[in-house]
Amino acid sequence: MPFSDFCGNEPVVAALRGALRSGRVPHALLFTGARGLGKFTLARMFAQAANCERLPDDFCGECPPCRQIGLLAEPGRLVEQGLAQRGESADAATVERIPLILQPHPDVWALVPDPVRLRNPVARPMLRIGQIRALQRAAYFAPQERRRVFILDGADTIRWDVAGVLLKVLEEPPPTSTLILLAPSASSLLVTIVSRCLQFHFAPLEAAQVEELLAARAPHARAGRKPSHEHALAAQLSEGSPGLAMAMNVQAEQDLRRNALAILGDAARGADFTCLFAATAGLAKNKEIPFEQQLAAFYTLLTDLLELTASVKRPSLRNPSLARELTALAAAVSPQWVERAIAGMDELALGARRNLNRQLGYDALAASLALASGPTRPAAR
Repeated sequence: MPFSDFCGNEPVVAALRGALRSGRVPHALLFTGARGLGKFTLARMFAQAANCERLPDDFCGECPPCRQIGLLAEPGRLVEQGLAQRGESADAATVERIPLILQPHPDVWALVPDPVRLRNPVARPMLRIGQIRALQRAAYFAPQERRRVFILDGADTIRWDVAGVLLKVLEEPPPTSTLILLAPSASSLLVTIVSRCLQFHFAPLEAAQVEELLAARAPHARAGRKPSHEHALAAQLSEGSPGLAMAMNVQAEQDLRRNALAILGDAARGADFTCLFAATAGLAKNKEIPFEQQLAAFYTLLTDLLELTASVKRPSLRNPSLARELTALAAAVSPQWVERAIAGMDELALGARRNLNRQLGYDALAASLALASGPTRPAAR
């Protein structure tokens, strides 16, 4: 599976291959972009190409280093193995003493946010000090093959006090190691860290590209198979993210967006707080849908509302299946109300990183929007 099999973001692939070909490989790379665009996949491919025994700027997928590093294509299995070896009842000291490190090859490490436990993971996994300190020690070891590569998935989850340890490695980079940081945006990292990385931003794919990819990877896919209606809907809802599209339960995602829109509609109408809080409680207690996915659903709906309330001539709706409901809601609210809702979602997302109670966060936002829309009826006692 060479670089040519990677779908989308061809300029990024070309730049990485050029660096390998010239032998001028950066000591630190920063991959930014939305979830599911292939940042981790391309980082793994780069690690394979940097250590392939046959090709200088690509990877064969057949030599021993390529096969070993290729195990990162399914990191979930390696995470389960690491957590099982550490034990389900590991305390805080054990978590730091035995850091979660995915090491399919001596020269390649992948650090992922540590969920601590396999059966009852923490609410918000993060990269921990034990993982970063282990990287700091190992980065200066001589490689067994050509280059040591350290992939830091979820670099935005590193606490800022812990990031200082990572910064020491970036300030005095080892000549035979490359660190690849993966994050949604550069703004989620310390400026001092971003300034020491060569940054590549991953853009969303065209919907047609995602549809073709889904059709090609569907079970029993055959040559010339056309994308199905479900593939088209998944490509649309994922907003150009093939990873999200492949993992998406289309019906569940549609239900989530309908429920989120219903909450926004109730708030805009100044609904009874009892009914409003019951709706937000149902959303907050839903453990099957990650909180980040819930926030993304609200953001995509508010983006559509912002275009509709701004009277854009040809709005590009991200939820065309909800066009009628969105148009009706847009007629009942102002652009200022939508901006207030977006600002509230930003505060909710930031509060979640500080362990804010999600139920209280949803309630506060819904109440704020209801009060901004006009007087509400008193809550039932």
